[in-house]
Amino acid sequence: MESTNQKNYALPIAMMIALFFMVAFVTGLANPMGVIVKEQFGASNFLSQLGNAANFIAYAFMGVPAGILLEKIGYKKTALLAVAVGFVGVGIQYLSGVSASFAVYLVGAFVAGFSMCMLNAVVNPMLNTLGGGGNKGNQLIQLGGSVNSIGATITPVLVGYLMGSNATIAKANPALFLAMGIFALVFVVLYLVNIPEPHMVKEEKVKEKSKHSALSFRHFIFGAIGIFVYVGVEVGIPNISNIYMTTSIGNGGLGIDPTVAGTIVGTYWFLMMLGRIAGASLGAKFSSKAMLTFASSLGLLFVIAAILSPTNIPVSMPVFQSDISFGLVEVPIGIMFLILCGLCTSIMWGGIFNLAVEGLGKYTAMASGIFMVMVCGGGILPLIQGFVADMLGFVASYWVVVAGLAYLLYYALIGSKNVNKDIPVE
Repeated sequence: MESTNQKNYALPIAMMIALFFMVAFVTGLANPMGVIVKEQFGASNFLSQLGNAANFIAYAFMGVPAGILLEKIGYKKTALLAVAVGFVGVGIQYLSGVSASFAVYLVGAFVAGFSMCMLNAVVNPMLNTLGGGGNKGNQLIQLGGSVNSIGATITPVLVGYLMGSNATIAKANPALFLAMGIFALVFVVLYLVNIPEPHMVKEEKVKEKSKHSALSFRHFIFGAIGIFVYVGVEVGIPNISNIYMTTSIGNGGLGIDPTVAGTIVGTYWFLMMLGRIAGASLGAKFSSKAMLTFASSLGLLFVIAAILSPTNIPVSMPVFQSDISFGLVEVPIGIMFLILCGLCTSIMWGGIFNLAVEGLGKYTAMASGIFMVMVCGGGILPLIQGFVADMLGFVASYWVVVAGLAYLLYYALIGSKNVNKDIPVE
């Protein structure tokens, strides 16, 4: 691709990177919103995770259709549709604050989830195409991933700051308006610019039906389950931590101010960003199997240490604050161990994906669509963890995370082996 063409695409590239930010920002809203609905509506720990569940379960419905949309109507129209749906989803969440309705909030979270799934399906290949593929395309995707982590870091910090001590959805309005404003800007810019469409289906091709599929491979099935578990672990650790910290001591929590808790949870996502940067630089030196084994083993140690640590032992922990600086906050040592898990979850997605599609050949595209569906684990596992927290307490709920990390370790060591090499993949 000529450099002049790349100049022409500078604006849509910036918009795609803005959408990377939005995917994390809007998805991350479910974390502090869990604290808000628990306080405003008196919801249980289980119900507090319903918004998060609605957001992620939308992936189960939209994962495959999003891929079909990409083929049939192309990047630009799919992105425009996704942005419009996202604007509506966040708008409904704003209306839930106006009407003080938990049900309306859940509808908004579900609609926003459709948008996030569609955006996830479009932003990676679109950014790669705009960059001209190859190293430049990959570099832009890595940049987008870093911006995604920044969005995830800022959301709990910003909403925690806005909430103060009396948490209501209406107090989160500035964050919702910011999201809607970015969506509106991106929609207008994308509508006005030309985007290359290399992957649109130009004509119907007669395809030979194969008796095999991605699901014919045992290591892929285990890997798809691994993605389901991983996203649930990645989301469950900070979500339940936020609820745990902000719940009063009399109700089994730690009684930490929501603003402070937001900075602590934001630090989890900041550590994920650092982990991704480190993972990108180390990826050429270590195999996906080695990296997933290390990350899941270290994560297991951190979570078990958090479960076994007494709550009366405080440590001074550096946190990412609302004024974009670092400061020390005194927290129970167990919380520090949970936040450190961000370093581990940061590199798991790539490791699982690479191991699961190894040797799939022509079935890789179908595998990617199935992976997008399995992202719904980010809604289901935290819901289960919230239920366990209601029944047995916050600390005991982290045994759900331990079980998830144990499965990922099993997958890295044993389940990822391709035992179906006899299936033709050309």
